[in-house]
Amino acid sequence: MDNIHKSGFITIIGRPNVGKSTFLNHVVGQKIAIMSDKPQTTRNKIQGVLTEEDVQFIFLDTPGIHKPKHKLGDFMVKVAEHTLNEVDVVMFMINAAEGYGRGDQFILDRLQNVKKPVFLIINKIDQVHPDKLLPLINQYKDKYDFEEIIPISALEGNNVPHLLQVLKKQLPEGPQYYPEDQVTDHPERFIIGELIREKALQLTREEVPHSIAVVIENIKQKETTEKLLVQATIIVERKSQKGIIIGKQGSMLKDIGMKARKDIEGLLGTRVFLELWVKVQKDWRNKQHQLNEYGFRSDEY
Repeated sequence: MDNIHKSGFITIIGRPNVGKSTFLNHVVGQKIAIMSDKPQTTRNKIQGVLTEEDVQFIFLDTPGIHKPKHKLGDFMVKVAEHTLNEVDVVMFMINAAEGYGRGDQFILDRLQNVKKPVFLIINKIDQVHPDKLLPLINQYKDKYDFEEIIPISALEGNNVPHLLQVLKKQLPEGPQYYPEDQVTDHPERFIIGELIREKALQLTREEVPHSIAVVIENIKQKETTEKLLVQATIIVERKSQKGIIIGKQGSMLKDIGMKARKDIEGLLGTRVFLELWVKVQKDWRNKQHQLNEYGFRSDEY
């Protein structure tokens, strides 16, 4: 019995901005999902892998489930809902500081037909007084028959080890799907693009909404130095947004590049020379051929 190895797939769903990406980055030990205080930051299904001696957790960080406003939004919701039918465990994550909202009911309705165990994960408990947790737990208990309700702080790591132990019990006996040093199944190009997009979102704040996409044009070794050359284009929808991304005398683009380069060097373990361009593609979020080109293929769902 001692030699049993467990492995399985766990999807993390929830409203936008409840901390799904923060949790994923915490458990795998490095940044593979971008983080922003803007909702709907994650656009695709990010797969993170945590390998321990007798268990391998494969987490799927999904886009926040929300009422879509464009074709990109439709794609994001399809991605999130699709994972409910292909995993061993579902983690429904909520924000302790925000409490119950209509968006939660939207998700709960979609959980009614799920046959797998569903855990309610109350995240960001570091932001509320402990006395507020019990009423929140009781409120959600009445709405769905959860396998268990577990409060955590993904940012600080509070109660995350306990959560992993509980999840481990739910996983089936199975092989190690990925090498022990692999933390994601996404290619490096994808993660690099996400890191650049994260910095653009963080630095432009409310001035440029989620009309940003990043296309990696080229990754190659520079001939004259030991640095790796990464060339990427930031896509926006309007000329005014292009001006904001570039900034006065190129200052914003330089700042985005500098901060993204540091994260990319941490990811790749080598020095990087990052070149960025900005391109306007009007209303790209509603054009299927451009969504396909930028990696959002609806036919996969």
